[in-house]
Amino acid sequence: MQKLIVGNLKMNLLTIAERDRYFESFKKELKAKKLLDSKIVICPPSVHVESFVKKTKTKTVSIGAQNIFWEERGSYTGEISATMLKDMGVEFVIIGHSERRKYFGETNETANSKIKAVISAGLVAIYCVGETREERDSGFAAQIIVQQIVEGLADISSAKVASVVIAYEPVWSVGSDSIPTSDEILETRILLRKIFAEKYGLQLADKIKVLYGGSVKVTTAKQLCIDPGMDGVLVGRESLIPMELVKIAEIISVSSEQGAVNNK
Repeated sequence: MQKLIVGNLKMNLLTIAERDRYFESFKKELKAKKLLDSKIVICPPSVHVESFVKKTKTKTVSIGAQNIFWEERGSYTGEISATMLKDMGVEFVIIGHSERRKYFGETNETANSKIKAVISAGLVAIYCVGETREERDSGFAAQIIVQQIVEGLADISSAKVASVVIAYEPVWSVGSDSIPTSDEILETRILLRKIFAEKYGLQLADKIKVLYGGSVKVTTAKQLCIDPGMDGVLVGRESLIPMELVKIAEIISVSSEQGAVNNK
């Protein structure tokens, strides 16, 4: 299964000059690396999306968006629809990120509306789920994740849910240096597979990609992605440094290829 390395640039690259320097550095780093059966997805701020599509999109690099509104068009000042992004060349959209939930009050229900809009436009939704430190310490982590999946994917058919990517993003790890162990991530992966199997069947459950997100670095990529058998990563602050993002992609790509060879 192809690995996804998603870079969420968040509200950064404040100037055109800064953006252009990113382009130059990214192209240089990518040219020096060979990615085997892996795809990098860069999610820039919306004002830079069109430029990223023109400057960086290739067979191994796709462009994503950090958010959308669930309506296709209308009097929704300041919003962007999935159809607009599709026309620009965007392929992925991050939905339900913990920062959207924290700062903008987004819920599982609003995530559900947005996921449906993303699927309808023919794009891939990267749906973020994960527990807070308080929820984890109280023993409710599994319950929270189940609720996020059930409510976030409500009324989405088996035929359509296959195009959704899940990003397990423990909120307590985002933007910090506190990370879960490989076994803890594996437990969540198993939980997610169980939910999918019960809801959509075993065959489809094996097709749904599950990424890990939260303090992903070159030094933690193995522990957070490779060891627990995840299908890729959602990278935050490290994605602002092209060298780091591409190196993470290379580590995951090479390890994935080695694993495939060993299993033959």
